[in-house]
Amino acid sequence: MLSARSIKVRGVVQGVGFRPFVFRLASQHGIAGWVLNGDDGVEIFAEGPGPAVELFLQLLRTDAPPTAQITAIEVRAESPAALEDFTIRESARGHAPSVRILPDLPVCDACLGELFDPANRRYKYPYINCTNCGPRYTVILGLPYDRAFTAMKGWPMDEFCARQYADPSDRRFHAQPLCCPVCGPNFYLRVGDEIISGNEASIVKAAQLLREGKIVGVKGLGGYHLACDATNFAAVGALRTRKYRKEKPFALMVRNIEDARRLVELSTESEALLTSIARPIVLAPARGLRGTANLDVGPNLRATPQLPGIAPDNDELGVMLPYTPLHHLLFDAGAPHILVMTSANRSSEPIAYDDHAAAEQLASIADSILIGKRPIARRVDDSVVRASHFGPVILRRGRGYAPGSVTTLPTNPAILALGADLKNAITLVVGGQAFVSQHIGDLDHFECLQAFRETIDDLVSMYEVRPEDLLAVHDAHPQYVSTLHAAAIECADRRSVQHHRAHIASVLAERKEWRRPVLGLSFDGTGYGDDGTIWGGEFFIGSIADGFQRVAHLRPAALAGGDAAARYPVQAAAGFLEQVEDLPDMSDAPFDFGDRYRAAAELVRKNVRTFSTTSMGRLFDAAAALLGFTRGVTFEGQAAQWLEHLAHGRRGSPAIEPYPFPFAGGELDFRPLLHAIAADRGRGRDPREVAYAFHLGAAHGAAQASVQLAETHNVDAVVLSGGVFQNELLLGMLKSLFESTCLHIWTNHAVPPNDGGISLGQAALAAFGQFN
Repeated sequence: MLSARSIKVRGVVQGVGFRPFVFRLASQHGIAGWVLNGDDGVEIFAEGPGPAVELFLQLLRTDAPPTAQITAIEVRAESPAALEDFTIRESARGHAPSVRILPDLPVCDACLGELFDPANRRYKYPYINCTNCGPRYTVILGLPYDRAFTAMKGWPMDEFCARQYADPSDRRFHAQPLCCPVCGPNFYLRVGDEIISGNEASIVKAAQLLREGKIVGVKGLGGYHLACDATNFAAVGALRTRKYRKEKPFALMVRNIEDARRLVELSTESEALLTSIARPIVLAPARGLRGTANLDVGPNLRATPQLPGIAPDNDELGVMLPYTPLHHLLFDAGAPHILVMTSANRSSEPIAYDDHAAAEQLASIADSILIGKRPIARRVDDSVVRASHFGPVILRRGRGYAPGSVTTLPTNPAILALGADLKNAITLVVGGQAFVSQHIGDLDHFECLQAFRETIDDLVSMYEVRPEDLLAVHDAHPQYVSTLHAAAIECADRRSVQHHRAHIASVLAERKEWRRPVLGLSFDGTGYGDDGTIWGGEFFIGSIADGFQRVAHLRPAALAGGDAAARYPVQAAAGFLEQVEDLPDMSDAPFDFGDRYRAAAELVRKNVRTFSTTSMGRLFDAAAALLGFTRGVTFEGQAAQWLEHLAHGRRGSPAIEPYPFPFAGGELDFRPLLHAIAADRGRGRDPREVAYAFHLGAAHGAAQASVQLAETHNVDAVVLSGGVFQNELLLGMLKSLFESTCLHIWTNHAVPPNDGGISLGQAALAAFGQFN
């Protein structure tokens, strides 16, 4: 007896070979009907003998393509239509789409095999791809995911590709970016005024230039990279000079996992991240370097011995594997085994992705540019991740992850959450699904602000969100660029959400914990507080559904000069140390704080141009200043990062006691902590031991406060979020301290703990009407 079912499959099911999978499954089991891409996912009509239909439904769930992510299957009984075969129909458009867009995929093993097979039509073709690999988000122009809505729409398939595209038994069946050297785009190399055409010739020449110590601009999936030989000190130095990137670490690309193992210490978790389908940049300890932190912060900063200049004053390296056919072809053509592979831009600007603009922007940086003719639909940076003490954590969300839906919110109206001004990323909620964008950058840079606007327009238009259906949510800071931009967005309503509450909400949103009361620790550098002061060391009690009440915080300190204190640790230190008694002379060795400190201390004493702050990030800066970081930072978080790596160098020292960081009256008191640091430094104690004792003190103080507050308010879960919790040493200490308690510890995993995760928290609080 015939049975029929109407089926809707939701999740990441477009662009992953799901329709061909359904077609083959139906053909194998005698099922008639059809499958198509719809606005919300994949729609199927299946009819056949009852047992066959039931088996079809079972295999639909269990045997889906490896890159598919099914979140829901809706099945409804139908009357048989007496269809004779099973077909793939043209995509249907009925209402605004809410289907999940698949992030870009690394080249698969099958395509790699063909890439280096001389007998294959796509031999050494840098745009080789199939249903299981290749670009997705960076070529999609609209939904549903069909070739007509991709950047390949201008490249009609030749007969060979069209035959594969139409063959259900071929793994390129309905692979939308499908092409070959005859019908598809190709690469060329620009060296000054000279053009080297042809895929192989241009790639071989680019590899030669890299061996010669030149800087080459390389077109990738989501933008251009700047590449050079990572072992060539002169090339790395030239790249730093031209890119205006003084000390921030460079990312590295290595040929294979064996080279990665030789370069960094890979745990099982780190290696799994490195080889995952996202192919992110993975931070891991450099081999032979951790535990030998350098005390000199002068011009000759320490880096990995065999890679001078890559990660100054840092014992970690960011490493990634090749993920495009072009990367594999470069290494095959003789490119150095370890390449710097950094975003093609000047420091703090967004990655270049348009060919014409890239040629202009990179003219003064790169010695040559390897250009592919397939357009990039939108810029997407590489993702940065780490295997944390509490599980994998994303530090920069980009290629391989964005713009995936990270959770489902219990709401129907569309919500656009604009995030923060630093490390900006936005979140768009459509049909309850929270789509988190790629990393955009710091909005005080004009080019990043343009990218911010483009990303908003891109997601809103792609999901066809109508202004009358849209709620815009922004940070509570009245002068944030994102706040000011919210006023220009056409929408039904716009509301604000406090920065640090959004941090805590982002963790709970990932876990879909809407109503469970928790204790939230929100530690970062800066955020606008309810009282108009600068927060950053906050303890909250509450839930997403009922809101968060601030119940404790770091003892307030004066911040001289406002935002400038974030750039100069000694300036941040002035306000904290003003409250500490019996200090040594900060103008004498070993401190030598200099004129900037004296001027800031004078402002604090006169209460001129000072602001009250509870920022834990600035406390870390003050500690770094006391231990020798007395210059300005060249990238955000540098002083705290230096302090952490300094502390790693205490290995082999006797057991170290934590410095006192008492909690009483709802405040963590930093005065005993800083007094102990200054006293020990003045006595000549090893700065590495002092840095470690500071971290221990910070961990003990936070843990003591957490246990006390959790007991007082009867909660059993503690949430940690904010940029300070990127510090792995601090997290490891906290994990050890919390293990002796009955408290559950939750951290971010799908979005960064830094401000890159703020927009998700904003969206979650907005879904429950929790505004400022």
